Amino acid sequence: MVFPIQQGLFKFDVFDHYAILGVSVESDIVTIRQRYLKIAYRLHPDTCKAETKVEKERANELLSKLVNPAYEHLSREESRHEFRLIIGQIGKDFRKQFAEITLVGEHAKKLAQSNNIDLAYNKSLQSLTVDQYNTLDLIFQKIAQISELNLVYLVLAPEQTRKKVAQSATVMASLNPTPVKPPTPPAEKVEESPITVYIRRAQDGLSRNNPSQVILEMKDALKIDPNNLTCHALLGLAYLQQNQTPMARVHINRAWNAQPNDPIVLQSKQALDVVVKRNPPRA
Repeated sequence: MVFPIQQGLFKFDVFDHYAILGVSVESDIVTIRQRYLKIAYRLHPDTCKAETKVEKERANELLSKLVNPAYEHLSREESRHEFRLIIGQIGKDFRKQFAEITLVGEHAKKLAQSNNIDLAYNKSLQSLTVDQYNTLDLIFQKIAQISELNLVYLVLAPEQTRKKVAQSATVMASLNPTPVKPPTPPAEKVEESPITVYIRRAQDGLSRNNPSQVILEMKDALKIDPNNLTCHALLGLAYLQQNQTPMARVHINRAWNAQPNDPIVLQSKQALDVVVKRNPPRA
């Protein structure tokens, strides 16, 4: 399926799942599911009100290749919070250079000038989503406008909203609570900690160009120690090897902001800077 959107978060090679479903970036799972069911009812072949066979096939393709993947991503607690971290970081990155971003949609322009960001955002979102999937030819246009609205909101949202992004990391950690460690046996010899073992295996995976192994190792390690900056740096390097720059940026910047002098963190930041310089975000 051709995806002709170059507005909002899509400009930064991020599929805006919230815009596709037409829900606020602050939505909970109940709201997301309710919205998905309404869209699915409208697009599903058995309930679609399209008049021609071609239109029904097109509606079904939108459901299977656009709406369903977005819902699948946002319906999982961990992936939803990780995605919220990614788009929150994009908003943070462009806060200082927001004036340089050219806005296309009228709703986004009005939001950028509003004195009440939350109220204006929700009002515009409601206006755009009420008929988002009524006309097949306008669906991509609506998604683009919503995503641009989301970008403006992420850049200009009040401080309490931005704090929710930082809290997402804590939520992700709570989904995988730290396991209770068994009593330490009498120390006859010094043994490597589990984190050290994970890190060593991850470094080996990076050297063998096996980012999938590194991601698995580091995610397991972060279940034990969610704040281990070396693990975040190595996870970022693995995402870079997979060309998942937004994911890499979240983990590497988190490590860099807290511990910029660590050799592994420094290595990851330099690698990220090279990639960003080679493929700068489109303003």
